[in-house]
Amino acid sequence: MNDDKLLTLLKSAPQKGLGEIVAQYSAYVYKIVYTRLRDVCTKEDIEEAVSDIFYKFYQSGSKCGFELRSVRAFISVIAARHCTDLFRTHCKDEKLLDYSELENLIAEEEITDGGELIEAVKSLGEPDSDIFIRKYYLGQRNKDIAKELGMKQGTVNTRISRGLVRLREILKEGR
Repeated sequence: MNDDKLLTLLKSAPQKGLGEIVAQYSAYVYKIVYTRLRDVCTKEDIEEAVSDIFYKFYQSGSKCGFELRSVRAFISVIAARHCTDLFRTHCKDEKLLDYSELENLIAEEEITDGGELIEAVKSLGEPDSDIFIRKYYLGQRNKDIAKELGMKQGTVNTRISRGLVRLREILKEGR
């Protein structure tokens, strides 16, 4: 169903129209939300965000009588803004891990020698090792690390997420 038919259906039968929009655009909205929030939200949070986006779409659309040029564009803007808000909320709630918590997170078994962990972090190479030391050893926030290293905060978040996976692998290989 194209956008004109969807908008006509929304105007004549809002609940049925919303059902059609959800059916047609749910995978698209899920992809937007997952891409933007996968590093900071759980699967349940992502699914809830998708529902919230369709709710906001319906609220905003009904205020303007569903006089929209494009359903896809309107949903995209709502999804992007909602994801930005959720990302900011989750980043404010971010808790810094201390050194011992990092050990527990990386290694499934307890690491007896802290030097092994430091060597593993150093083996990540720059700038990843610098990011890990700043975050987990010095306790800096991702936003501050990004600013000091001249990176985007999303890049720092991604490097941390991928670096944790690589650290697990390095530590398992070293045993």
